[in-house]
Amino acid sequence: MLIKQGIPVSPGVALHKALVLDSEDQPVPRRTVPASRVLTELTLFDEAVARSIKQLRDLEKQTTESLGSELARIFAFHIGMLNDTNLLDQVRTLIRADRVTAEYAVSTVLRRLEDVFLEQDASYFRDRVGDINDLERRVLKELRPAAKSKLHDLTEPVVLIAHDLTPSQTADFDRSKVMAIAIDAGGRTSHTAILAHALGIPAVVGLGDLTQSVTSGDAVIIDGNLGRVVISPDSESVLAYQQAARRFAAFTNELAEIQSKPAETTDGVAIELLANIEFPTEIHDALAQGAVGVGLYRTEFLYLGSESPPSEDEQVLSYVEAIRSLDGRPLTIRTLDLGADKVAPGLGALTTAERNPFLGCRSIRLCLQNLPMFRTQIRAILRASAEGPVRVMFPLISNINELRQARMIFSDVCEDLEDQGIPFNEDIPIGMMIEVPSAAIQAATFAREVDFFSVGTNDLIQYTVAVDRSNEKIASLYSAAHPAVIALVRDVVRVARRAKIGISLCGEMAGEPEFALLLLGLGLRSLSVTPPAIPGVKKLIRSVSMSQCERIARRVRSFDSDREVSNYLRDEAERMMPEAFGGRSITY
Repeated sequence: MLIKQGIPVSPGVALHKALVLDSEDQPVPRRTVPASRVLTELTLFDEAVARSIKQLRDLEKQTTESLGSELARIFAFHIGMLNDTNLLDQVRTLIRADRVTAEYAVSTVLRRLEDVFLEQDASYFRDRVGDINDLERRVLKELRPAAKSKLHDLTEPVVLIAHDLTPSQTADFDRSKVMAIAIDAGGRTSHTAILAHALGIPAVVGLGDLTQSVTSGDAVIIDGNLGRVVISPDSESVLAYQQAARRFAAFTNELAEIQSKPAETTDGVAIELLANIEFPTEIHDALAQGAVGVGLYRTEFLYLGSESPPSEDEQVLSYVEAIRSLDGRPLTIRTLDLGADKVAPGLGALTTAERNPFLGCRSIRLCLQNLPMFRTQIRAILRASAEGPVRVMFPLISNINELRQARMIFSDVCEDLEDQGIPFNEDIPIGMMIEVPSAAIQAATFAREVDFFSVGTNDLIQYTVAVDRSNEKIASLYSAAHPAVIALVRDVVRVARRAKIGISLCGEMAGEPEFALLLLGLGLRSLSVTPPAIPGVKKLIRSVSMSQCERIARRVRSFDSDREVSNYLRDEAERMMPEAFGGRSITY
């Protein structure tokens, strides 16, 4: 039995067989196999080599026809290597002698060969290193079923283990079969973590080297409450898991009893609890959990889940579905927030790789540099607005010119629709996300030009404390409890209230009960969270008075470290709602 500690990002516990997704850009981990499987690994290797040779011969033929035989010779080198008996025997010997997977044996032998070539004086050999690397990738691709196929072809429940998952992979898997997620990379507010929480499945991130310790088929416990992963658990641990699962189910049932009750403090202050969604299909569950509307519709997932950009009509259908599902309740649509860790396969060169993507051409910047895409989305939102109440907000605004340019394009599209006689809501409210320190500091300037603010703390924290929120190595530095973050949120709330414009907070911070206490005390009366978090936040709201929240906020402002803030808030929340923090963990 092996226990790994990571960062808990979505509560719950699960015990199932592991499905390990290997990443092409990560070293192949050394995994041993039982003696009974050695022959299977040898067969897999021989079949992968045969398929690779066929592919290379086809490429050689195509290149000869299109570019000439001289350029086609490069593939002759690849084919020659895959027909090299000595090289193939090295791989087979390693599989037999060390009882390792074919993937590991291929990677090890070919990387040794790369080192030999690099040490040669002749440039010819050094220049062939890239060819060997390309050959390694080709054979490994044949040995590894594509991640997408693995996720689509599941026949039994699994816990998913990976170095990292893209948002589109997370959004695309079979929710009835993937029971929990554990990944090497990521932080508390990486998009994989956010999606896992939204889907309501246990998840642990920031595990470092978990993929090197797990083989597909291993029994694994994922504890999303404590952030622990237990590999090949013993019978005592399995029993503890089963007891913890029952306790967690009992707590969940208790929360279900208050889902239809209003989110009001004990002294009668009403709080608006909205839902963050990625797809219209989530709305039914969000309303069942107690949401009174949608405070953040992340429209980029229309792009992430498709091989080609959605058309205007396809976007209209999606937005109309959301509006009709809400049946008159509010819907806030955020325009595209692509870029950084959200790269859409269908956009090609529009989202090229950057050295520092979180500070690069992402979100509103990407939209303003690709106006046809931006105008298409705005047209779709406006057309859908004829069906019911919609608000639109622009993400990652960092200066007033970005906001004005976005609003100008919005107005132009309105005029086009009016000229074409296409109905839309002419009074649609326009807001912006407060996600970067410059926007928070200049909030008073922005407040004069928008109808509402939505504070996006996931990015606001990242940019305020200069910590990549998806980097597990520095995850401990990423903290919503940082006094500077709290000061910025407090100031933005004050500006919005003075300007008499709407304000909500839609980051993961709002879904944590201890932080909900603080946010209410800072003056927020509208929170937008992932649907599974709504009952817990509502229970806490119904357990506390506004005067208690304000007292807590005053005390927090006297602290000078995030650790002091975190400990104090957790103690206060646990005192008011102990069942949310205790009785759900497994002791190993």
